[in-house]
Amino acid sequence: MSDSILTDLSDGVLTLTLNRPKANAFNTEMNLALQKQLKNAARNKSVRVIVLTGSGKLFSAGQDLAEFGMMERLSFREHLLKTYNPLILRMRQLDKPIVGALNGSVAGAALGVALACDLRIAADNAKFVVGFLGIGLAPDSAVSLFLPSLIGMGRAAEYAFTNQPILAEQAFAWGMVNRLAPKDDLMEHAMAWAKELAQGPAKTMGLAKRDFNRAMYPNLEDVLEYESHIQEIAGAGEEHREGVMAFLQKRPPKHV
Repeated sequence: MSDSILTDLSDGVLTLTLNRPKANAFNTEMNLALQKQLKNAARNKSVRVIVLTGSGKLFSAGQDLAEFGMMERLSFREHLLKTYNPLILRMRQLDKPIVGALNGSVAGAALGVALACDLRIAADNAKFVVGFLGIGLAPDSAVSLFLPSLIGMGRAAEYAFTNQPILAEQAFAWGMVNRLAPKDDLMEHAMAWAKELAQGPAKTMGLAKRDFNRAMYPNLEDVLEYESHIQEIAGAGEEHREGVMAFLQKRPPKHV
């Protein structure tokens, strides 16, 4: 079993911790390991609630760009169909509540993972960055669906286009996260909340989750499919090449 996902089961609460120091950036191995743990959680009757968090000082910086550099032939569409699309679907289709305990930075594809959680509690120093356009890519991992549904289309477009962070207090005010906690006490607050939920009617919560999915995200699979198509186009463009080069060279991109 990959150690990129740490697991702990206590009082009906399964804690899954992203563990790829130092930024918990997703590579294929960690993505597939998380999918596997969620699949196991769905089958395990002892698991009533899942808490998803990140080790160290941040939740996740998103996709590990170094992995792309190691691929001889990169198809963004094929990558998404293997990794983030099934991960997001598994999270939303899991008939058990998922609480995101969001520490530090949450960026790019990791933002989609965080927004796929049913409930979110954020550290008071957390910040949320759409991130994709900073490297010349379009939003994927259902960010194009989840973010506007939570904060409105205008705000979602502004923070996608400018790549500016949404700070914890603003995220809370806009309903993007349910609760805030002091950064040093985040897991204590998250676990208390999760254990409270675990004492409730977990099976019926799963049915309610199906209701919410049908009402709010009936086109989730179509959106993920379309995002993968758009990302294939963006990934082949000059703006993406310049964005990645600028990122690696730690300078602002120069778009013409």
